[in-house]
Amino acid sequence: MLILFLIVFIDLVGFGIIIPLLPFYGLHFDASPFIVALMMATYSLGQFAAAPFWGRLSDKIGRRPVLIASLFGAVLSYIWLGFATTLWMLFAARLVGGLMAGNIATAFAYIADITTPKNRAKGMGIVGAAFGLGFIAGPAIGGILAGPDPINADYQTPAFAAAGLSFVALVLTIVRLKESLSVELRAELAARPKQNRITQFKDAMGRPGIGLLVALSFLATFVFSGMETTFAMWSSLKLGWGPQQNGYLFAFIGVIAALIQGGAIGRLTKRFGEANLLVQGAVALAIGMAMIPFTESLAWLLGAMVVIAYGFSVINPALNSLISLRTEATNQGQMMGVARSATTMARVVGPAWAGVLFAQLGKEWPYYAGTVLMLVVAVLALRSLKDNEAAKAKALSEAPDDASLDDVSLEDTSAPMD
Repeated sequence: MLILFLIVFIDLVGFGIIIPLLPFYGLHFDASPFIVALMMATYSLGQFAAAPFWGRLSDKIGRRPVLIASLFGAVLSYIWLGFATTLWMLFAARLVGGLMAGNIATAFAYIADITTPKNRAKGMGIVGAAFGLGFIAGPAIGGILAGPDPINADYQTPAFAAAGLSFVALVLTIVRLKESLSVELRAELAARPKQNRITQFKDAMGRPGIGLLVALSFLATFVFSGMETTFAMWSSLKLGWGPQQNGYLFAFIGVIAALIQGGAIGRLTKRFGEANLLVQGAVALAIGMAMIPFTESLAWLLGAMVVIAYGFSVINPALNSLISLRTEATNQGQMMGVARSATTMARVVGPAWAGVLFAQLGKEWPYYAGTVLMLVVAVLALRSLKDNEAAKAKALSEAPDDASLDDVSLEDTSAPMD
C-alpha cells in the first residue's frame, strides 16, 4: 500500500505541475478561451479512449505491467510538451499523455485487489490522499517554476520537471511494486471472450445500480472539470492572477483534499455511509460553485475552494467504493476502467461546455450552471440511498468480519487478504 501511495503521489506531483500553467500556455499561442478549454480537454479525450483498454489489459496481464507502460508514456508526453513550439504540438502532446494515462484506473483496481468490502472506501481514500498531496506540491512547484507573469511565463521547465517526476515513479514501480493480481485469476480472465468497448459499457450499465453511480460520477466530474479549466482565465480577468497565484490556490485545494481523503474519509464513511456522502458532496459542490462569482476578497474565494474541495473529495472515494462493492473480483479492472472512462469523458465535454459558456455568456456562467447541475446530482443521489446501502450491507455480509486495511499485505499476491 505504501509503495502504491508513493507512486501515485510522485506521478500526480508531475501532473499537478502542469495544471496552473496549461491555460496560459494555450494563450501564449494566441488561443481563444474556447480553444484553451478544448486543449485542456484533449488529455481527457485520450484517456477516455484508452481507459477501458488499460483496465481490461490489467485484468489479463496484471496491474504492474500496465502501470509501467502508462508511466513511460507519461514521461514521453511531458518531454514533448516541453518542446512544443506551436499550438498543434501542444494539443498532440496532451493527447498522447491522455492515451497513455492508464495509471489512475489501474491504481484503483490495485486497491480493489488488496482490500475487502469492509475497508475498501478507506483504501480508495488513501489513494485519493496521494492525489491530494500530489496537488499540494505539484501546482505550487509548477507556479513557482512558471512565474507570476502570464505573458512571460516559463513553460519548458515545469514540463521537464513533470517528466522527471514521472520517471521517478516509473523506476519505483519497476523496482518496488509487487503484482496484486494472482496468476490464476489472470489466467481465468485471459480465457474469457474479448468484449468490445460498447459491450463493456452495456455490461457495466446493465448491472443493478451501476448505471446511476456512473452517471453521478460523470456529472460531478463534468462540473468540477469545467471549474478547473476556466478558473485560471477567470482569475486573470477578475484578479489579475498569473500561473504562480493559480498554482498556490490549486495547492491549497490539494491540502484540503489530502486532509479529507487521507485522514477523514474512513471516519466519515463509518458515520454517514457512502450514499450519504454522495449527497453531502453534491450539495457542497453546488454551494462552492455558487460562491465563486461573488468573490470580493481572497478569504471569500478560499472559503469557496474549501467547500468545493470537501465536496469533490468525498464524492470520488464514495462512488469508487460503491461501484467496486457492486462488482465481482474478476471484473474489478474492467469496471474501474469503464467508470474511469465516464469521468474522463466528463473531462472532455465539461471543459468544452464551460469554455462555451465562458466565451459566449461571460466568465461567471460556468459556475452558475455548475451549481444547478450539482443540485440535480444531489437529488439523484438521494433517490439512490436505499439501493446503495442495501448493496453495501450484502457485500459486508459476505466479507470476513476481521478484515482490516492494516492487515493487507503483498507478501502473497494471490488475492485480497484478511
